[in-house]
Parts: sequence; C-alpha cells; structure tokens
Amino acid sequence: MRNEDKRLSPRQKAEDILIDVSWQSIAHRYFGKSSSWFYHKFNERDVNGTGVPYKFTDEELEILKGGLCDLANRIRKVADAL
Repeated sequence: MRNEDKRLSPRQKAEDILIDVSWQSIAHRYFGKSSSWFYHKFNERDVNGTGVPYKFTDEELEILKGGLCDLANRIRKVADAL
C-alpha cells in the first residue's frame, strides 16, 4: 500500500461507495455497536478533545474488511439469482 493511502481515513478510502452502503447496518451487524461509535472511528474524529483521533484497531479494520466482503458476496448472489 502506498504511504499516502495509509494516511487516508477509512471514510476517505470508501468515498466511492459512501452513499451506497448502510454504514449503520454495518455497525450493528458486524460490530454490534451504535452508528455513532462506528462513525467516530470511520471518520477518525477526535471525540475527547485530546487531539488524538478515535481510530479502528487493526482487529476492527479486519472486521470491517470482512463485513464489506460479506456484503459484496451477498449482493453478487442476489444479482446472479436475477
């Protein structure tokens, strides 16, 4: 991965699909968390006023990747069934 890609937030990396995905559903289904918890991490917000952004852990990023792959597979199955 290029260095500039590593500096982008998950939201910036997902720019192409932002309006097509229900991020609230992703938060609930794959993390069991609220949408606000998800959005703070997804947008890398400084929620405590410390100057340190609230980010996904490596494990959480793997869960997000897996969730998006699962969603893609489910969409593909529906498309194939049409």
